[in-house]
Amino acid sequence: MSLAMSQFQSSLNALQEVLSSLTPLQADLEKAAAAAGDALLAGNKLMFCGNGGSASDSAHLATEFTCRFKEDRRPYPAMAFTVDAGLMTAIGNDYDFTEVFARQVAAFGQKGDVLVVLTTSGKSRNILSALEEARRRGIITIAFLGKGGGFTKGAADIELVVPGIETARIQEAQQFLLHVLCEIVEERLPRE
Repeated sequence: MSLAMSQFQSSLNALQEVLSSLTPLQADLEKAAAAAGDALLAGNKLMFCGNGGSASDSAHLATEFTCRFKEDRRPYPAMAFTVDAGLMTAIGNDYDFTEVFARQVAAFGQKGDVLVVLTTSGKSRNILSALEEARRRGIITIAFLGKGGGFTKGAADIELVVPGIETARIQEAQQFLLHVLCEIVEERLPRE
C-alpha cells in the first residue's frame, strides 16, 4: 500500500471513529437548532465567530442562512464576525485581540439573537470574551467545542463538545453537526 493510500485510510478511519461518537450530542444539537430557528422566526439574527479554520466555517455558516442551504427561500439575518479584516485589526490594535469578537457582540448583538462560537480547542480567549459579552446582553449562546472543551466549557448556554484530539477530525465533525443544524432549522423557516 502506498504512503498516500495508507494516510487516506488512516484519516478515514479516524473520521469515522469521531463521527460515530457524535450520537450523544443529538439532544444538544436539537436544542441548538431550536434556539437558532426560534431566533430567526422571531426576527432576530444569528452571529458566528471562530479563529483560523473556524473563522472560515463561521463565514460558511452565516452564508448558509443568509443565502440558502438546500431549498430556495427568503434570506435570514446571519453574520460572521470574521469577515471584516479592517474591523478585526482595528479592535485588535486599539484594544486587544481578545476583544475582536466581544466588541462586535456589543455593537451588533441584541437580546433574542443567538451567538454561535466555534473552537476546536476550547482555549480561545477571544471566544470566551464573546460568550461573556453575549451573556451580559441576554443573547443565547451555542458553542461547538473540541478537545474536552478547554476553559470555554461551561461558558455557553448550549454546548456540543466533539470528542477527539485531532484538530482536522474535530473540524470535520463540527462541519457535519453544523450542516445538520442548518437542515433542521431550514425545515422550520418559511420559504417566503
